Amino acid sequence: MRTHTALLIAAAIFFVVASPARAAVLVGIGEQSPEMFSDTRYQALDVHHARFVAPWDTLHNRWETTQLDSYLLDARAAGTNVLLSFGRSNQHTRELPSPKTLTREFRRFRARYPWVTDYVTWNEANHCSQPTCRRPDRVAAYYVALKNACRRCRIVAADLLDDSKIGEWASDFLDVAGRDRTLIWGLHNYIDANRFRTRGTRALLKATTGEVWFTETGGIVKRKQDAAVPLPASPEHAAKAARWVFRLAALSSRVKRIYFYHWTPPTTPGATWDSALLGPTGAPRPAYTVLRNWLIRERGKR
Repeated sequence: MRTHTALLIAAAIFFVVASPARAAVLVGIGEQSPEMFSDTRYQALDVHHARFVAPWDTLHNRWETTQLDSYLLDARAAGTNVLLSFGRSNQHTRELPSPKTLTREFRRFRARYPWVTDYVTWNEANHCSQPTCRRPDRVAAYYVALKNACRRCRIVAADLLDDSKIGEWASDFLDVAGRDRTLIWGLHNYIDANRFRTRGTRALLKATTGEVWFTETGGIVKRKQDAAVPLPASPEHAAKAARWVFRLAALSSRVKRIYFYHWTPPTTPGATWDSALLGPTGAPRPAYTVLRNWLIRERGKR
């Protein structure tokens, strides 16, 4: 009996040791300014991943092309991998390119920046500031076309805000794209993060299979007061929301990446959004400390 019990204990220990641990969640920063890469506080986080949103027709505008060149080259020099997200044109804000046109532009991006292999079909596609808001069919066609154009690229199929209709939008997308279990889904779960709930994140997880990347998330420090979806905001609140983001990531092993938005506050007059990890003077905000401490703990576990 003692021998039998010892064998059972040994077997249990073996399976605990041999079972693979859940892979670490990759963390990055969503930021539009390349100055972040030379910041010692960014370097101290040792994250090496960033997200940038570029108009789909960037390479037809000299200023936008120069801006993107600077960002991607600085990121590369800093050893940072960039998730490049397509967004609406600054010249033709309501124009939706055809899948053929977007694929042509995608190939131009690939030729100019061959080291970039992570892409998003369309930034926050279900938000009605975007011309894709009611066109999940068009975004699905974009995904199929871009995936066919670069089989080795990791392409986020649909990038969605966690509103009340996220599951319905994702289902309509799948009706066109097909029920591929390998699709990568992007999620901007600001509502969940800042209201300390899980509803939107769970809705996307329920409606889909495959990996989920939090392609933009974080706690809000300052926001336009008359916004359609009111959310609390302050430096202290943003730190609590950052902690909640990690709880949202723990809902499923399918969550593979988190990109916190953003690094430094906007300097443009009348800016209506601030969820930056640093303050106006460059001092780290409480949310930066939350992120740094989480990264230290996770690396300690590994």
